[in-house]
Amino acid sequence: MAQEIIIRLRDVSTGKTFTFPANPESISGTLGAKYQSFDIISKGTVKVPKGTDVSEIKWSGEFFGYSKRNESVVNKAYYQLPNACVAQLREWQENGSRLNLIVTGSWINLDVTISSFQPEIYGAYGNVKYSISFAQAKDLKIYTTNELKIAAFVKKTAPRNDNSQSSGSSYTIVSGDTLWGIASKKLGSGTKWTKIYDTNSSIIEEAAKKHRKSGSDHGHWIYPGTTITIPAA
Repeated sequence: MAQEIIIRLRDVSTGKTFTFPANPESISGTLGAKYQSFDIISKGTVKVPKGTDVSEIKWSGEFFGYSKRNESVVNKAYYQLPNACVAQLREWQENGSRLNLIVTGSWINLDVTISSFQPEIYGAYGNVKYSISFAQAKDLKIYTTNELKIAAFVKKTAPRNDNSQSSGSSYTIVSGDTLWGIASKKLGSGTKWTKIYDTNSSIIEEAAKKHRKSGSDHGHWIYPGTTITIPAA
């Protein structure tokens, strides 16, 4: 005797479950870039290798009215009126609820959201035909620059952008400044202070003499109000 197939949804947040009272004739799945159709009633279920990317599961089915509840395709243990079935599925769809979809006896056991649900009342018995699609729910991961291996790129390019803005620009010395400190701010490294001195040696030395110094002691003595040029790094 063939194993009875159960199709069940469980709300991941609340634990509430819903079991489809009647199974569809077939379930279709989109696996990555490939499309496959799975006939779960007469031919069993296609086994999918572990790790295959399932992007969509969908099928068309029917919720039977009360007078049709004893039809052979209806699982009486899970029977609900069509209105109740439609209301539950619509609620989950509208809320974007994360659901665990299980089809017993198959590989289908994954977290999904309802991407499409289209019910349609037909006939004289209150039956509802429907089509439903599920999109696989995937966790959003925020990657650091180290995980994306772009840290070196950031470190390399950031100083270059700063330098391009400051290279060739003028800077007026303020109280407390040192060539080391100016080089750190403008060129990205205090060790580049000699570049600033070499570019502005005549200006720096002249300013030192105006302040009654014999010289700046190779940039040791600098004075507020002196305007210098910031060289390229």
